[in-house]
Amino acid sequence: MNSSTDSTPEVPAPPVITSFAALGDSFTEGMSDLLPDGSYRGWADLLANRLAARTEGFRYANLAVRGKLIGQIADEQVDAAAALGADLVTLVGGLNDVLRPKCDMGRVCGLLAESVAKLAPNCGRLVLMHSPGRRGPVLERYRVRMEQLFDFIDVLAEEHGALVVDLYGCEALGDPRLWADDRLHLSSEGHERVAEAVWQRLGHEAGADWHAPLPPAVLPGWYRRRTADLRFARQHLLPWIGRRLTGRSSGDGRLPKRPELAPLAPAPAAAAPDRAGRPVSGPMPLACEDTP
Repeated sequence: MNSSTDSTPEVPAPPVITSFAALGDSFTEGMSDLLPDGSYRGWADLLANRLAARTEGFRYANLAVRGKLIGQIADEQVDAAAALGADLVTLVGGLNDVLRPKCDMGRVCGLLAESVAKLAPNCGRLVLMHSPGRRGPVLERYRVRMEQLFDFIDVLAEEHGALVVDLYGCEALGDPRLWADDRLHLSSEGHERVAEAVWQRLGHEAGADWHAPLPPAVLPGWYRRRTADLRFARQHLLPWIGRRLTGRSSGDGRLPKRPELAPLAPAPAAAAPDRAGRPVSGPMPLACEDTP
């Protein structure tokens, strides 16, 4: 008698990650996922916590600093990260360059290529990203440059065996309601979705659908939209213009929040993680309020 067998191939288990180093600018530093104490958390911190819940002795470094251009990331972060020899390294940079009126894309791509060439041989797994884009006039103005950058990132990933997380292609992450009031950085839920995207790209079981669309939006009234526009201009746009005109950056004089690989402090409420590494406090929330 012939016995039937299941020919479905087994899915390989995700690699054990005992150390993680994150490089980049404000996106990886965590703006604008604001905590009550005024510090920023962000997707990299969320991912580190999930990885730490699975591996004893896990260590984490975050070298990212807001406002950094790809040249500064290459000069100040890449060599330091390569020397750490982490199991996992994430590199997200170049978008600050792309969003400037004058941008030498050849130089940006060249510096990115040099950075990847240094990092790939000195870490267990390198992860690159297509950064998310908030729907609106800013995205449309710089779309060609952004897509040129992302195409080059795909080439680098293929050449060096890196993984790519395509956040730009996620329709939900373009929803303005997943972005902070400054219209440049993701909200807390936006960062949660990015952490989930990287988690899944590393081969872990899904804890939520990071592509899930938000509920239909209700357009705020004219007065509310104009009030939000004025608040945005006063609190974010004018200071940004001022820094550009004076050659300053929001990251000037700022040090990385975690310059060395070190264990994470225990979470305040030590809820046991589920099988996907997420706390058992509930599913990923969906934003319900409309942001103009």
